[in-house]
Amino acid sequence: MTRAYVQLKHVQPPPHYSSKVASSNNHILLILFFSFLSLLQINSRMAQNVKGGYWLPDSGITASNIDSTLFTHLFCAFADLDASTNQVVISLTNAQSFAAFTSDVRQKNPSVITLLSIGGGSSSATDFAAMASQSSSRKSFIDSSIALARSNGFHGLDLDWEYPDTDEKMNNLGLLLQEWRTMVAAEAARSGDNALLLSAAVYYLPHHWSGVDYPVAAMAASLDWINAMAYDFFGPGWSSTTGPHAALYAPGNGRSGDIGVRAWIQAGMPAGQIVLGFPFYGRAFTLANANNHAYSAPVTGAAISSDGSIVYNQITTYISENSATNVYNSPVVSAYCYSGTTWISYDDTQTISTKVLYAKDNGLKGYFAWHVASDDNWVLSQTASNAW
Repeated sequence: MTRAYVQLKHVQPPPHYSSKVASSNNHILLILFFSFLSLLQINSRMAQNVKGGYWLPDSGITASNIDSTLFTHLFCAFADLDASTNQVVISLTNAQSFAAFTSDVRQKNPSVITLLSIGGGSSSATDFAAMASQSSSRKSFIDSSIALARSNGFHGLDLDWEYPDTDEKMNNLGLLLQEWRTMVAAEAARSGDNALLLSAAVYYLPHHWSGVDYPVAAMAASLDWINAMAYDFFGPGWSSTTGPHAALYAPGNGRSGDIGVRAWIQAGMPAGQIVLGFPFYGRAFTLANANNHAYSAPVTGAAISSDGSIVYNQITTYISENSATNVYNSPVVSAYCYSGTTWISYDDTQTISTKVLYAKDNGLKGYFAWHVASDDNWVLSQTASNAW
């Protein structure tokens, strides 16, 4: 094939041509500059470590009373899954407080990032499984979650499905997260806004006690991070003896945050996408024998409350009013106290600071607490923030 050559004639540019070119070039440079700033902002948000905490509207404090200076990320819990439509909804009771959440917590800390958490331990795992089982219902869930986050001023979304317990449900969870990420990215491209962050609260191990594994590869590719719930290892509803509620370490074949973190990493979750969870509440047991109050002591059931749950500010009051004996177990990194036949396992300032340093030293993305209203004058939150 012969190559055709066309001789171009020199054309005199019209008046003001050069100024128009300069103006156009400046416009392009401005677009590129702001695009670059946007990318920097997105990358900064994704790379940012997490000092997180969950808040519930009926927890005893308003969102505006949270000391948000102690957190980088705050989770507003919980939005619900409407099983009839497979859409994410906020109850009428919570609508006003959820809509004002971001502005409320940004009064004290204008840079705090907020996420709308969906589900929770009291939600229906069956409804989540049904939603995730079909592409059409997954789309309804995803579309509505994005719209709800945007309309209420949240910067991200957090899934708390407790728990997928079959291989099919775990596979569908992976599909849900992959489609969520794709649609979040597409929505950000259309709107020009920063892409919503995506996280998920998960079991402390990458495999559920039913024997099935989380879709770790899909989770790592789709989520900005996971919130590993490293607590509730012992409780009067499922344990016949005392034990550390949220141990960081466990000699032998026990349950601990460290065991969970290492298992997630071994399964393929990068350390930098793991956020370590710890509780601002404890578990209270009734001892079978008041004189046997060490770990593994026999118990007869719960104390203080029906399920033994007791928040940290109540624990400090209980210790003071009952002259309870405090014990800190450094090999396990757990605290407990006892008075008479009442025995309580919990996290205190010493365990919290040790856990935060563990997370930092092992390259984790950060930590989160459940939940912020349980703190006692923000002493645990302050300890965690300072330790990082």
